[in-house]
Amino acid sequence: MAKKQKTCKDSCVTMTELVLPNDTNTLNNLMGGRLMHWMDVVSAIAAQKHSNRIVVTASADNISFRNPIQLGDVVTLEAKVTRAFSSSMEVYVEVYAENIPSGTRFKSHSAFFTFVAVDQGGRPIDVPELKPETSEEQELFEGALRRRQLRLVLAKRMKPEDATELKSIFETQV
Repeated sequence: MAKKQKTCKDSCVTMTELVLPNDTNTLNNLMGGRLMHWMDVVSAIAAQKHSNRIVVTASADNISFRNPIQLGDVVTLEAKVTRAFSSSMEVYVEVYAENIPSGTRFKSHSAFFTFVAVDQGGRPIDVPELKPETSEEQELFEGALRRRQLRLVLAKRMKPEDATELKSIFETQV
């Protein structure tokens, strides 16, 4: 029996937050931990929408703090599943900050999160396949296997020599 398929747009989630004083550090910038929390929440909702299951966070990739988000800014987080494996899903989240009075908006952060769908007993459970529809979705889908193998190698859950997708990047043509 074929696995059920879903598209990226089936899992799209947009979440909006206002940066309040309790969210900021002493420089009146959004605290990194608060942003990571919001990114985890929006990504988890996207993974739940894809899997229709309880999900748990397995990893978060490289969240770099390039542009500060200030007190009073509106933060918009957009998340979608980029690939589904057996029980795990990669979710891409983008973060935008907007200062409404000045009319400025910028992309401040992005990251990939990995979630595992679990049953009521906390055991991994199969998820639907993902069918990319646009060229951007296809690019994210194709890169997901390399990112997954890199995560597994770094976590020492896969031997580097078994990471065939990563080998193809580093092998030189003779």
